[in-house]
Parts: sequence; structure tokens; C-alpha cells
Amino acid sequence: MDPFYNSTLSYVGQSIPQESKLASYTSVGRSPVLGVVGNHLSHNLANLNLDANTNNRGLVGGSMASSSVEPTLFQKSTYSGGRGDTISPIPSSQAGTNGTPPLSRNSTPVPPITYQNVWMEQENVGGTTYFYNPEEAAGSQEIIPGDDPGGPHVFPTYSVYAGPPSHLKDFTTRLNPLGPPPTPVVHPAPQSPSFFTPDELKAELMQRNAVMLSQPNSTVFPDLPAQVDHFTELCPVETSLQKPGSFGYPSTVYKAINSKNGFTYCLRRIHGFRLPSGKWLGMIDTWKNISHTNLVQLREIFTTKAFGDTSLIFVYDYFPSADTLMQRHFDRNHQVNGYVDPFSSDPSVPRPYSHQKNALLRHHANMLPENLLWAYIIQLSSVIRTIHSAGLSVRCLNPSKIILISRTRPAIRLSNCGIYDLVTFDPNSNPAAMVSFYQQEDLVSFGKLLLALACNSLLAVQRDNLNTSMDLISRTYSADLRNLIGYLMNPRAAGTTRSVNDIMPMIGARFYNQLDSANARAEILENALTKELENGRLFRLIAKLNSVLERNEFNMDPAWSETGDRYLLKLFRDYVFHQVTPDGRPYLDLSHVVYCLNRLDSGSNDKVCLMSHDEQSILITTYAELKHCLEQSFLSLSNS
Repeated sequence: MDPFYNSTLSYVGQSIPQESKLASYTSVGRSPVLGVVGNHLSHNLANLNLDANTNNRGLVGGSMASSSVEPTLFQKSTYSGGRGDTISPIPSSQAGTNGTPPLSRNSTPVPPITYQNVWMEQENVGGTTYFYNPEEAAGSQEIIPGDDPGGPHVFPTYSVYAGPPSHLKDFTTRLNPLGPPPTPVVHPAPQSPSFFTPDELKAELMQRNAVMLSQPNSTVFPDLPAQVDHFTELCPVETSLQKPGSFGYPSTVYKAINSKNGFTYCLRRIHGFRLPSGKWLGMIDTWKNISHTNLVQLREIFTTKAFGDTSLIFVYDYFPSADTLMQRHFDRNHQVNGYVDPFSSDPSVPRPYSHQKNALLRHHANMLPENLLWAYIIQLSSVIRTIHSAGLSVRCLNPSKIILISRTRPAIRLSNCGIYDLVTFDPNSNPAAMVSFYQQEDLVSFGKLLLALACNSLLAVQRDNLNTSMDLISRTYSADLRNLIGYLMNPRAAGTTRSVNDIMPMIGARFYNQLDSANARAEILENALTKELENGRLFRLIAKLNSVLERNEFNMDPAWSETGDRYLLKLFRDYVFHQVTPDGRPYLDLSHVVYCLNRLDSGSNDKVCLMSHDEQSILITTYAELKHCLEQSFLSLSNS
């Protein structure tokens, strides 16, 4: 090949005018696009001879462009107020012979051509025609340095929800794997919100947020202090005073915000209590250091006179919209003929017999499923084991002191731990002996709690009803559950010590069921999160787009939003959201909206056809151009 052509190609790579669109595809250093173009030109110029078809316009390498690729009816032009070059249509009546475009800016007809089955575009700037492959140019910009462009996979430049994994198709529609018998998942109807979080989960989370943000009614609670120590915005959670039998003192519960860190906590106030003397700080520090997924952790304690008396405040983590076991399972039947709370330590609480057996049999039809009971057993035994290993005792295994933090899964937590240890602290007692005694009492209380849950009645734990209750359990549940409850309810002879570890063999392989249920729920929630993963990104894009569009005035220019790049964005908005069907009905397709916004956000080189309202102007551009228009317009707003 003549060296002149090599020098000419080198010159072209160094002197491309900046106003040319080709300049955006080249870089300061080595240009892969220009190299491709140069190779094509070198090959075809070297093979050029006088016998070639002289009727063809341009360099065709021995074949006419129109014979392999249909000529386009679009030319490069600049629309009014726009940025750069945009492809605009040319009526077929204005096209040249054989469908070739009319004259370009220098009145030289240059039809599109192909080299070795590669589509080439041309651009005439300053009397010079440049040839380049836009697809190779776009692809060269997407290659990340260090990546292998010849790898086995090609990844998309956008992100969108790809649908649920196949292993979730057999899961239940409920988020609670331990609930009622499973219902197979059916494929959603075309109009169902399959791209969003399930309504059941969304309702629960929204309810938690509403409770977290709730404020007290000033007319109902006019005497609430504005601040208690470093806690502000107190809001009562329990609106009535607890009976003195709960802790031996009246108590109320508030939620409040810690002004030091901004987190919301639960404050348990013990009315009219003065701290005892003695070495109890070490015990409280031990409670603070215990962290468990089934324990409401104690954060701090302090005394205050903000309520008009000397009150002791226990600060715990706050779980909004939580129910107690008493509210979830016993509220409908915990009061029978005026007799309440058989778990109360008050010896004056009456123990009736006249209605006991019939009341137990009435609740037989509503007994809890056994897998739910085992879920409670596994969680409670785990947290009891952790507390006992720390040298402490629970002392509050009461249905009113155990909370369920979710309505869609059996997640329970022990609350109010540490209160009994402090309000009943005796400096003259033997701490080790008292801890051992109360740990044995924890196992008995654990058995009573399970007995009441299994029989679905608080009357089951009364001494006169034990035989009837155990007989009911034997006829309803497995022998393992009956043996576990019987073991916990029957303390051994004096001198022997039981441990919560003794019930682990009775639980056996049911640990695996609980683990499987937890993993199944985690995968369901992960899939729900995947659906909402891109929503924040698309919302920010829509917010940015609408900040630019339809703005009445900017920089004293009332037509700013209707000219230049903003006009192109307005047409794109109509293309995404305002399309209609052939018969004039609104075209509402969420997948179309997500598809377009994702390509806009990624700056895809895919082309899009935009039409004005009067249908007199049609513009064909790329998502990359639209993204640049949006960024420049929003940058103008930000800089102002």
C-alpha cells in the first residue's frame, strides 16, 4: 500500500475536529475505533483497482453498499436548540435514486457503506468525510481496563428484577413457615404487583414505623415530663398501671428517644422505688453484657424524680408493635368467671375448681400446632441456657413478659429481665445459693408456660388441673412434648440439680426444622428485597427528571423548559408515560416504564424514536444522548 495512505490515516486520527461526533469515540492515546477504521481502509484501498465498478459512490471494496444493506433514509442534522447531532428522518420523496440520501452539508452524496459485512457510518465535517463503526466504538467504551473482553459472558449495562428463583416456587405464600398448612404459590396474574414487596410484609413494616413515630395525646397525658434524664419525647406504651403483684411495685412502660444517639428505647418505670444498698452493680453489668436474639437487652438503669416521686428506670431495646404471649394466645380466655393470672406470685389470688375441667375442654378445638410449640421451646431454651451460663436467672417466664416481635413468624424475646434481681435484692443473702435456687424455678416456670400454651388455657397450670392437662396433651401431641413438659414440671429430690441442657435430647432433630424454617424465611425476604432493590435508584431518576421538566421559569427565561435539551427530555417523558394504544386508550405497562428508565440511567446506546405532540417532528436519538441532556440540565439547576 502507498505510504501516503498510512500517513493520511495517522493524520486523520490526530486532527479530528472537536465538533465532530467521531471525536467522542476517540481518546488521547490509542483509539481502538480508529484502528479498526484504519485497518478497513488500508485493506480496501490496497485492493482497489481500475476494474472496480466506477458507478458506485464511495469505497465499497468490490461490492455495492445497496446490494448488501438497505440504504437508510436518515441523515445527520441538528434540531433547533439541541445538543450535537441527532438523526432526523427524511421523507422518501426527498431521497435520491435507489433510496440514497440527498446531499449532505458539503453537497456531496455519501451513502452508507459496508466493509466485510461491517456497517459503517460516515460524517462530513469541513469538507472531509470520516468513516467509522458506531457499534465497535460504543463497545470499546464499555470495556473496563483489566477485564477480558473475550470472556465467556456478556453482562448487561442495566439492572432489573429478573424474577423469583425457581426454588421459591414451592414455598408458601405466607411468610410464616410455621403457620397453617402450606398453600402452593401460584404464578401472579398479569396485573398483580409481582415487582413489589408482598402486602403482608409491607403492612407489618408500615405498622412498625407508624408505632415508632407515634406521639402521646396531650389531653390524655397532660402530666408527662418533657425530658427524663437524657431521654425525650416520652410516649406511654402501657396506659394502665401494672398491679403491684407483677414486680411488687406499680410500673408503667414508655417509649422514648435517647438524645445522645437518637435511638428509640423502651423505659420501664418502677414507681416509688429506692435503690438498695449493697453490691448489685456487678449483677446489672452482667445483664447489660448479655446479647441474644431472643432477649430484650438491658441497656442502663437510673433513678429520677421527673415524675414527682423517686422512680427507678430500666432502659431496654424497643420493639414496636410487639405483642405478649398473653395477648396473642390467652386474651380471649385468660379471664374466666373473674379469676385471672394463675402465674401471679400473689398468694391471695383465688384458685377455683367449679369451672376448671369444662374450661379446658372448651379450648381443645383451638389448640396450637405442635411445630409452633417446638419453635417456642427451641427459642426459650436457647435464651435460658445463655442466661444460666452467665450465672443469672430469668425469674420472669410469664406470658405477660414474653413478647412476639412479628405477626408473620414465631419470633419471641424475653423482656423485663433483671428487674426482679434488683427489686428483691438482699445484701445479706448468699448470691450463689439464690441463683441456683432461682435457676431451678426457671425450669418449673418454663414447664408451666409450655403446659398453658399446649392446652391453650391458663387454667391448665393450676394444681387441680394438672392430670387433666397432661391427659389432654397425651391425646393431642407427641410423646416427646409430653415427656419434656413432665420433666420440667417435676423437680427432682433435694440435692440434685437439673439443667436446661437436659432437655436438648428431647428436642432432638427438631432443631433442623427450626433452622430450615429460618433459612426459608431468609430466602423469601431476600427475594422481596430484590424486588425493591432498584426502586430507590429509579425514584431518584424520576425526581431528577421532573425537577427539570415543566419548570415555569429559570434564569429569567420562561421558555427554558421548552427549549434545548429540556424539549428532548419532555418528548422522552411523553414516550415513557403518555403513550396510547391504536384505539386511543392509555397504554399502561409498568415493564415499558422500567425498561426505558433503566436504559436512561445506564446511558445505553440503544436508539429511541420521539414524536412531538403535533406529530410534525420525529427525532431519533439514543439513551446516552438523553442521559447527557438530563445531567446537563440538572447540573444547571444545581449550580444556580
